[in-house]
Amino acid sequence: MAGALSGVTVLEVADYITGPYAGMLLADLGADVIKIEKRPFGDPFRGFDRESGKEGYNTGFVALNRNKRSLTLNLGTTEGQQIFRQLASTASVVIENHRPGQMRRWGLDYETLQQANPGLVYCSISGFGQDGPYRDLPGYDTLGVAMGGLLSLLTDLSAPEPSRFTFADHLTGIFACYGVLGALYARAETGRGQKVETSLLQSIVSFVQLHAARYLSTGEPTAETGRPNLAAAFVAGDGKPFVFHLSSPPKFWEGLTEALGKSELREDARFMTRDARIRNYDALRAICQEVFATAPRQHWVDLLRAHDVPCGPLYTMPEVFEDAHVQQLGLPVEVTHPVMGKVRLSGGPVNLGETPIRYATAPPLLGEHTVEILSGLGLDEARIGELSAAGVV
Repeated sequence: MAGALSGVTVLEVADYITGPYAGMLLADLGADVIKIEKRPFGDPFRGFDRESGKEGYNTGFVALNRNKRSLTLNLGTTEGQQIFRQLASTASVVIENHRPGQMRRWGLDYETLQQANPGLVYCSISGFGQDGPYRDLPGYDTLGVAMGGLLSLLTDLSAPEPSRFTFADHLTGIFACYGVLGALYARAETGRGQKVETSLLQSIVSFVQLHAARYLSTGEPTAETGRPNLAAAFVAGDGKPFVFHLSSPPKFWEGLTEALGKSELREDARFMTRDARIRNYDALRAICQEVFATAPRQHWVDLLRAHDVPCGPLYTMPEVFEDAHVQQLGLPVEVTHPVMGKVRLSGGPVNLGETPIRYATAPPLLGEHTVEILSGLGLDEARIGELSAAGVV
């Protein structure tokens, strides 16, 4: 079956995570994503994870670039810009994550390209947005997570540690895809494309909705909220960690006390109400940990689930993909590259019944489809050879 975005062509002029992740999500939905890369190294992520032994085709790159075609193109040259404009004249979408102003300096900005292609959806991703006092500053994930307020909710502010996961990069890629899909739907109604903008900072500030609403509604800082969901992590007797999340229904608290064999806790003044349990969280956690240390993790997960307590193992990455339910969801997926062989990846986040997510091709080698794409523009073998010798492609 054709994908939901079959017939949509995307030009991805983007490196690292944000733009490539947005492009991959669109490619999974069936779009033809042409990844524009500059010789000799391409996307800098091709050079990361060198321990893989696959120079230019390692996990940093592979994770974000399935279902794409790679075209090497030097946009700093007049010929490269001309080729890009020719591609953009019939493309549906452009995704770029350069610093604000760079695409305009190349003459490849939205205002220029839409003159030849009024239906073009043009997505610009940046660190801080296309204008404002921070516009020209370098933007990276750590800055977005910190300045957007998320890191303050994840770390002890008296001894702060940066996040170990790239929340801003990945969320911005998701929100870029979200904006592109909205613009494509509007184009289907009006025939006109539009500019889509997002940034690391905007994505994180939008993402922390609950804490933002609390502050904006009450004027009170969104400081420590006192564990309203009584989410906690423990280490079982076999040294394996697990979590539970009591939320607000009383039945979860009652189920926990039964699983612990400590129903008397329900009469303990420290824990008789939800607010009391929040106030006395440390005491409750100590009681739970003492009991949980007496048996293996699976024993407690099974027992807690039998009492309908929301809980689960705190998995390492190998454990995630060994889990039968994760496998039932269709994760991981496997694609085959004609040169690099079998490539295993984590699959898409949604299932579409009529236009399913596709895993058609493995991430491309650098410039793997250059001749194919340029031939489609009418360039013959001799001209492509000349462009290659000149460093254009």
